[in-house]
Amino acid sequence: MDTFRFAHPDMLYLLLLVPVLTLIWIIGNRRRRLARERFGDEVMMKRLSPDYSPARMTVKFFIRLLAFVMAVLTVARPQFGSRLEEVKREGVEVVIALDVSNSMLAADIVPSRLERAKQAISQLVDQLREDRIGLILFAGDAYTQIPITNDYLSAKMFLSTAGPDAISKQGTDIGAAIDLGMRSFTPESDKSRALIVITDGENHEENALEKAREASDKGIVIHTIGIGSPDGSPIPVITGGRTDYLKDNEGNTVISKLDEKGLQEIASVTGGRYVRANNTSIGLNEIFNDIGRMKTSEINSVMYTEYNEQFLIPAAILFLLLVADLFTADRKNNLIRRLGIIGKNSKQERI
Repeated sequence: MDTFRFAHPDMLYLLLLVPVLTLIWIIGNRRRRLARERFGDEVMMKRLSPDYSPARMTVKFFIRLLAFVMAVLTVARPQFGSRLEEVKREGVEVVIALDVSNSMLAADIVPSRLERAKQAISQLVDQLREDRIGLILFAGDAYTQIPITNDYLSAKMFLSTAGPDAISKQGTDIGAAIDLGMRSFTPESDKSRALIVITDGENHEENALEKAREASDKGIVIHTIGIGSPDGSPIPVITGGRTDYLKDNEGNTVISKLDEKGLQEIASVTGGRYVRANNTSIGLNEIFNDIGRMKTSEINSVMYTEYNEQFLIPAAILFLLLVADLFTADRKNNLIRRLGIIGKNSKQERI
């Protein structure tokens, strides 16, 4: 359907000046009238200033006021004629499940497991073209941070805010992430769905493999990325402005270790790939190449066609008003009368 909008609607706030300018003009006009009344009576003032014309001044003011309105509309760039169109795109749907539990703050991957994973996901998004992406954050629970979309700019913006404070329940429930991932895909992409789980693999629940088999039955391929080191690393905790490390109930420093076995099994069950991340590569590129070889499907997307610019209409009206203002005097135009007097005098001289 046809729609109307302004490309720069914030410029329309300038129209608030219209009543202000009108009020200023009314006050000024009243003061001029009172001054003339104090100076002398109406008949005498007409004789002293025969060119004075309040009507012409009023017309000229409203021409300029309307010109101001047209100028504002011009810079606001009115646009009309766009339509919502359904287009079909060839692509793969990718949902990334990112572990944001406290253990992902460990620094065995520089600058931390979580920050390095976010950097890699951002670089992956930059490579996407026709594909659609979604983002799930999980710890002891899982929730959708970004629904399936091809708005890559918004995806990167929401990704940047991901952190442990996004999930109130701590722990690592990979099964919950897989379950939510299965429900995140759109129905029309049955043959082109990939779920990427990025975690240190310290799963605190036992249903991850069961959920992976369920995903496999639905044709969803799960790729897993293990981020961290098998030797482990302490988990930093900031308290009172200084950095300490997480302790258990006995006061011992908690060491978070990468659990590769569980992640390998999850990927194997669904025909996906397991990649172990390191400081030079997270492994998303290898997985992205595998995803690129998947059979793509047609994905229906609703998008806008381009808007037609209509600023030339107020611009043309503005030009005509400026021309009208140029030829409209705020006093009685005595040029013709004066030319007539000169003509008469010349005629008398010739006589």
